[in-house]
Amino acid sequence: MPQRSPVRESVTVGILALQGAFAEHQVMLQKQRRVAVVLVRQPEDLDKCDALIIPGGESTTIALLARLAGLLEPLREFLKTKPVWGTCAGAILLSRAVEGAKKGGQELLGGISIGIARNGFGSQVESFEAALEVDGLRESNRPFHGIFIRAPVVLSLDPAPTDPPIQIISRISASLLPAGQTIVPADEDDTDPRDPRTIVALRQGLHLLTTFHPELTKDDRFHEYFIKECVLPTLSRSSSPA
Repeated sequence: MPQRSPVRESVTVGILALQGAFAEHQVMLQKQRRVAVVLVRQPEDLDKCDALIIPGGESTTIALLARLAGLLEPLREFLKTKPVWGTCAGAILLSRAVEGAKKGGQELLGGISIGIARNGFGSQVESFEAALEVDGLRESNRPFHGIFIRAPVVLSLDPAPTDPPIQIISRISASLLPAGQTIVPADEDDTDPRDPRTIVALRQGLHLLTTFHPELTKDDRFHEYFIKECVLPTLSRSSSPA
């Protein structure tokens, strides 16, 4: 008889801890059962991780610090085989193309086949909060409180024929956007499934992307979703007997 694979006692999730809201993600992960947390600051820290979160912050600064720490290429290799979740600035870094980059350009990790705009809904003064309907969360009939701070906007979905399909998890109604933003007119038909600009959460393959900050709420359902839907399935496949 084939031997049963040993049951994993815990899952280890890294948080890229160079700049931004990594401490807030750490608090949320510590609420999850059997989840160990590693603050990733050096390439060798990635070796301990089953998955990774790239927090909100300043995407250009995070990319620069990652390069200085020798982390850019290890991060690109990591996301080829392991789940990564990017929130706000992390969502920018996971995209394939970016508009509105600072002078000198923006280094990206790639991993999710989208184009994105930095500060798409406006500057700090256009930051806002909104109740979101999110597919797949525990108690999905209860809205998730989305906090958008200089949030990026998804401009295009660009999967190649060989890429995993993109799954849209949440959209925001144009009526909930700040009055000063111009990227989505208030009278726009935001029910058009071909329009990516109102997408605020999506998955592609192993990876998860949110343009808002779940870590700044007291609601840990998105962190639970990442563990259960993105991370645990990869561990069960890797531990299955040949």
